[in-house]
Amino acid sequence: MPVTINDLVGRIRGHRCFSHPIFEHWADTRPDSAVVGALFHQIRNFCDATRPGGEFPRALAMHQLSLESGLLQEIIESEENHAPELATMAGYIVNRAAGRTIFGDLYDQKTVEEGLKEFSDQLLKDLPGYEPRTGLLAQTRRARAVFDARRQVDRDSTLRNLGTALALEMISNRHLIPGEKSALVDADLYGAALEDPEMHYLLEHWGEIGAEQQHEKNAVAAVASVLDERNEKLVLEGVDAFLDALVALWDVLDSALLASGRPATELMSV
Repeated sequence: MPVTINDLVGRIRGHRCFSHPIFEHWADTRPDSAVVGALFHQIRNFCDATRPGGEFPRALAMHQLSLESGLLQEIIESEENHAPELATMAGYIVNRAAGRTIFGDLYDQKTVEEGLKEFSDQLLKDLPGYEPRTGLLAQTRRARAVFDARRQVDRDSTLRNLGTALALEMISNRHLIPGEKSALVDADLYGAALEDPEMHYLLEHWGEIGAEQQHEKNAVAAVASVLDERNEKLVLEGVDAFLDALVALWDVLDSALLASGRPATELMSV
């Protein structure tokens, strides 16, 4: 019996990544500014890798999936230029966590991102696989690498990329953005509100009229239209590649920075 879109949605919802407690632990542990900065360095770098479309829309069109190409192109265009806003929000929360000004110009993306890396270097550099040049954990690099497949135009890679896109948009809409809102706003750790200009990144992505809601709808429609017995295995591979890579990253960040109780070294496989 062929896999349906409802089956795929259920598979994503049932994966441990979907309900990972990292953001609950963020709210519960009230991390200091250095921990907040290190978290944002890894998360920001992961998010940066998910935005570029690469050859993905063109590959869909090449394989006579023009409607699907248009749906994915809408997502990609919507995500353009979000990196500066994410850096601004990160710097704003770090300042609030510190109770003083660490980043004087929150709109100086380069300086904020360099500062976030310094926090990451300070706290994570001794973990196996940490890359000093980029300040990225091995798990962050693996999660980013899932999106390298968007450079490929062959049919198999394109179908896997569709599965990855569905998992990404569902996790973003139902786990990542709600988790950030819970930890950064609802927990009232930082006195931050969605309406603060520096929080515009979160405001734009949150809720029923937020960008992520539409992105998920687009991804569901694109994947539903191609699912059949010939394609389902590749789509599933793309779903699982993303979910397994991201949950590994969440596990290590949770352990190393938020005291989840599991030694970080037990989670490392470099």
